[in-house]
Amino acid sequence: MGQVVIAALLFIFSWMPAAAQPERFISKYGPLADSLEIEYGIPASLILGVSIIESSSGTSRNCKLLNNFFGVKGKNNLLKTKGIRSGYKQYATDTASFVDFCKIVSRKKVYAGLKGSKDSKKWVAALSKTGYSEVPATWQSLINNTIRKHQLEKRNTR
Repeated sequence: MGQVVIAALLFIFSWMPAAAQPERFISKYGPLADSLEIEYGIPASLILGVSIIESSSGTSRNCKLLNNFFGVKGKNNLLKTKGIRSGYKQYATDTASFVDFCKIVSRKKVYAGLKGSKDSKKWVAALSKTGYSEVPATWQSLINNTIRKHQLEKRNTR
């Protein structure tokens, strides 16, 4: 009986870091997303929701190796430095990745009509139709569920 309890506790504790990861990510990058919302008129909830999914809360290989929080395709130097082929863009800093995402979104046709709106569902629906994701319906569902689960629209912003 004691071994079952220990095994159960180990199982529960093994999941705790993963479960806590998005909350730490939100605490760390929330202020950056808030400032980008002010600058670009893109909801911080959308910025955080997309970055949580695309970077697995900052734990994905692309994020760790390339500072790429949004799955943006482009050039990198991984082949030269680590012998790894990758089609994803490399950024000098975390902030550079977040800013580039906002610049990419601001160049989309849907941007002008949505700029300043805090309705993340409208943003997600519009972006999913622009080809931002290779699997739009799945991507839309993942982002919306993440925003809802972590109550990103209810965060205190500036």
